[in-house]
Amino acid sequence: MIKNISNLGDAALYCDFGTEVNKEINTKVIQYFKSIQQENIDGINNLTPSYNKLIISFDLRKKNFKTIKKLIENLEVINQDKLVSNKIKIPVCCDKKFALDIKRLEEKLKISRDKIYEKFFSKEFFCYMTGFIAGMPFLGDLDNELRAKRLETPRVKVPKGSVGLTEQFANVYTFESPGGWNIIGNTPRIIFDNSKESEPNLINPGDTIIFEQMTQDQYKDYNE
Repeated sequence: MIKNISNLGDAALYCDFGTEVNKEINTKVIQYFKSIQQENIDGINNLTPSYNKLIISFDLRKKNFKTIKKLIENLEVINQDKLVSNKIKIPVCCDKKFALDIKRLEEKLKISRDKIYEKFFSKEFFCYMTGFIAGMPFLGDLDNELRAKRLETPRVKVPKGSVGLTEQFANVYTFESPGGWNIIGNTPRIIFDNSKESEPNLINPGDTIIFEQMTQDQYKDYNE
């Protein structure tokens, strides 16, 4: 399943699952990611999954590259059918004050905003990875008709909770941050909560996400 395992500096392994970005390859990454977590291997101190790669960092005082590599090669990997996957509903308000780039998308994609939202809200999304800023989920896969490039000039500040699109992915900004995604709405739901030390992420790799449209009044009155 892993095409190649190589050094990444002195204290990390780089596990390469291929070059394609799709759910099948990403599921393999998640299988290894969760299997290693489950094994709780002494010396491994961090796991960083991406679309098609997995970085395994380790403590050189406890393990070395060859030892970790052998452990990974002989790892009993969780069967795909046994992966725990949560289905999470995320409410989104698409009022014009939140939909910062909907007009731009209409022009770029050459379809109406109603059609953009119809396609977006009828889709179930798969979380490939989290990152860029803490807990930000990268959610695929958008319909081909909704795929657009990033903004030519990124914003200095994208509001927390903003829901954005770019290329084949959707995401949610977990903090106010610079960014160049096409913003179509905002959610009042907390996606990353750093007060929850053990499980700060609402959305994790492998989860299924359903976005649901809400009104401005529902947004104002929202309580988790």
